[in-house]
Amino acid sequence: MKTFNKPALPVANQLALLRERGLTIRNEVRAERYLEVISSFRLSPYMRPFQDANCENHTFHPGSEFKQIVDLYAFDRELRLFVMDAIERVEVATRAAINNHMAVQYGAHWFMNECNFGQYYRHDLLIDEIQRKIDDEKENLNRDIIAIERKTTNETLRQQQIENRTRDNYFRFYAHCYDSPALPPGWAIVEILSLGALSRLFRGLAKDNDRKEIAKQFDIPHEILQSWLHTLTFVRNLCAHHSRLWNREISILPRLPRTPNWQLPPRLVPSQVQPMRRVYVVLLILSHLMEQVSPDSEWRIRFRKLLKDHPETNLTMMGFPSNWEQHPLWKIAGSSHA
Repeated sequence: MKTFNKPALPVANQLALLRERGLTIRNEVRAERYLEVISSFRLSPYMRPFQDANCENHTFHPGSEFKQIVDLYAFDRELRLFVMDAIERVEVATRAAINNHMAVQYGAHWFMNECNFGQYYRHDLLIDEIQRKIDDEKENLNRDIIAIERKTTNETLRQQQIENRTRDNYFRFYAHCYDSPALPPGWAIVEILSLGALSRLFRGLAKDNDRKEIAKQFDIPHEILQSWLHTLTFVRNLCAHHSRLWNREISILPRLPRTPNWQLPPRLVPSQVQPMRRVYVVLLILSHLMEQVSPDSEWRIRFRKLLKDHPETNLTMMGFPSNWEQHPLWKIAGSSHA
């Protein structure tokens, strides 16, 4: 262990340090602006591919330019948005699939019955979270009603404002209109759960048959869907926090079907990159899921355009095999709808 003693540097000094390390900066004003709005610290992971890994002084390879770093950062940002678009659709479809099955099988308030969940699932935490949500919305609505009633506007207008606030979201509407059961129906509660909570709920269902029926919507075994939701939760959190994605190692590895289309090379030669640990496997998973939940989407076409717009991107570092375009999940062109 050692003491951290790096000083904070003004932006101009940061650029001077980068230049001292061998980075070419062709437009000083523009580079300074980038560091003002992005920060050198955020850009530092995108500098590493252009630096000598064996040098403690972070020396850049000859010919490295600031523009290359910014271009890589821009590609990663677009990649995150692209991945988030697919995860959002998968997440919405998962919410619907879970409730559509469980509500028909066990009633609108299926989630309130602890018997529908396995012994290791923290059902009490689920109920507590939903109860807090409805209590908060009830309190917020009461506060809004008091504020509206204090206004000097005419009664009709005040009542219309109260009605509008009541319908701001379903939880406050339910608390205002119903006193039993205490909590809203399942189709409302699945909408407020995070993807991580939804993943845990699916894993926590007591019966294999329920999980199997839900997973049929995605044309995969329920064990695979369970694993994919866990991995996608990790990836979604990366994207939501604007973290680097393009060459990151995925720490929560997904299980894959045993069919030939899902057999990936253990390592790419000569880089030794493992496709199972990079964003490639996530994109492959999303490609399959998008075919199930949004078959008319141009998601694959837009991905090819993203790569075409950034031809300098190192696909090997993302885990892409050399023949990736021949994979059946990438050859499906889609139709004319976004």
